[in-house]
Amino acid sequence: MSFELPPLPYAYDALSPYMSAETLEFHHDKHHNAYVTTGNKLLEGSELSGKSLEEIVKGSYGTNQALFNNAGQHYNHLHFWNWMKPNGGGSIPGALEKKIVEDLGGVEKMKEDFVAAGVGQFGSGWCWVAVKDGKLAIMKTPNGESPLVHGATPILGCDVWEHSYYIDYRNRRPDYIKAFLDHLVNWEYVEKLYNEAA
Repeated sequence: MSFELPPLPYAYDALSPYMSAETLEFHHDKHHNAYVTTGNKLLEGSELSGKSLEEIVKGSYGTNQALFNNAGQHYNHLHFWNWMKPNGGGSIPGALEKKIVEDLGGVEKMKEDFVAAGVGQFGSGWCWVAVKDGKLAIMKTPNGESPLVHGATPILGCDVWEHSYYIDYRNRRPDYIKAFLDHLVNWEYVEKLYNEAA
């Protein structure tokens, strides 16, 4: 299966003022598109050609770094656009909130730990809420890695590469992650992924 760049599920300016149209144009049209284009070239003729995206990500991890970098980032970004919505944030669906309280010590604690994971990720990477061994966990990964290659299933992720926030927040990564949690997260999509992973 070849990689394809999907259109954003909202207008470029729909996440403003928390994420600008300029950021989305660069991030989606340039960065994500480059992962798709390069990934397709690297996939051609490889033994992973024809596999699902998840299989390509897992199969290239530790064996084909160039393909993994692009496939991993394609996987991450396909979800990233759906992890956000206009007027996001707000209340978390009941069963998911209950699980956050149970496994992560409450919504506020989860948010604090998620921000800390993102801020504490040196250089480029991601911070996550993932399902591992039936429990929710906060994780962070470098570059294009995700919980997928560490035996877990991501249900929420925030891109902390500078191209994701520098136009709008400059070097204020904590402010960007807080705005993501409070104003952008599509909790219904997180719930859907949680239900599939549970």
